[in-house]
Amino acid sequence: MTRTLALVFSALFPLAALAADGSAPADDSFVRPVGESDLSEFLWVNRPIIVFADTPADPRFQQQVDMLIEGEDAMRDRDVIVLTDTDPSARSPIRSQLRPRGFQMVFVDKDGVVKLRKPSPWSVREIGRSIDKTPLREREIRERREGG
Repeated sequence: MTRTLALVFSALFPLAALAADGSAPADDSFVRPVGESDLSEFLWVNRPIIVFADTPADPRFQQQVDMLIEGEDAMRDRDVIVLTDTDPSARSPIRSQLRPRGFQMVFVDKDGVVKLRKPSPWSVREIGRSIDKTPLREREIRERREGG
């Protein structure tokens, strides 16, 4: 729990800096708040996994984020970026588009298509298997094997 709270607070500090100077930092962090991000920003670059909850204190939210952090290497290998949204009243563009209820983990492929919605936490292994079954990921694996 302490790790999750530290993560949430560390994610909020860059937002304060952004508000102060108006320029967006180059953010390559694995887990970040959804903020004003739009899914179109990730097209053909990343596979966003969005973890929604009504509060950061939701144990399912904490468990999901912790599992994703523990499996960061496997997720980064699959070009995954994790976005978190624990404030329904903020009505972020992604929350408005995906319309979750309570806790929900959503996986969006590089082509912008929602591939998976889960109302409970999923392990990195289960998420990885779902990603590896997508045609885009199968092509990436094939191209990697062929050296191209």
